[in-house]
Amino acid sequence: MSSKTDALLSILKLQPVVPVLIIEDAKTAVPLARALVAGGLKAIEITLRTPAALEAIRAVADEVEGAVAGAGTVLNARQWDEAVAAGSKFIVSPGTTETLLDAAAGSEVPILPGAATASEVMTLLDAGQTVMKFFPAEQAGGAAYLKSLSSPLAGATFCPTGGISLKNAKDYLSLPNVVCVGGSWVAPKDLVEAGDWAAITKLASEAFALRG
Repeated sequence: MSSKTDALLSILKLQPVVPVLIIEDAKTAVPLARALVAGGLKAIEITLRTPAALEAIRAVADEVEGAVAGAGTVLNARQWDEAVAAGSKFIVSPGTTETLLDAAAGSEVPILPGAATASEVMTLLDAGQTVMKFFPAEQAGGAAYLKSLSSPLAGATFCPTGGISLKNAKDYLSLPNVVCVGGSWVAPKDLVEAGDWAAITKLASEAFALRG
């Protein structure tokens, strides 16, 4: 197992749920991350879906003790470089391209590449990637589909993301090939806009308790 795979697994094993965040206002990033960390969720994926994302990653990386900031929805080499420069400790992509794998190969930062089919998983295994994002999890077949991959593709480990909530997270976490899940439910838009950090810490604590 490569050192980068070890590094990625050490991050993903910090908690059963990795928050997947779409941050519209970078000013909310630090208090939001502190609320999540207080609830036990240290690894935080900030998606590059808004103009505020890179500033948010930089702020969390610089100012939030205990947080491990990562970048999500990274689609190309330019975004990879920007995310790493902002302080990302891990990179997440909804899918995989050769260009992205090339960027990953030239970086010390680990990648969690996306896959949704058996063929995509096999392609990543051939490329030396054993830890993957299963996305979009519910739409691609859910926990039952992922369970069916555990025997023929035993070398792959997944972080399912997409349509996962407190209600169905345990369906995934109980699988032998799942290390954690990704979810946005721990930071609802209305609570973020209201600045209700105590409520978000409570949601994070509930998510962290799924480990048991």
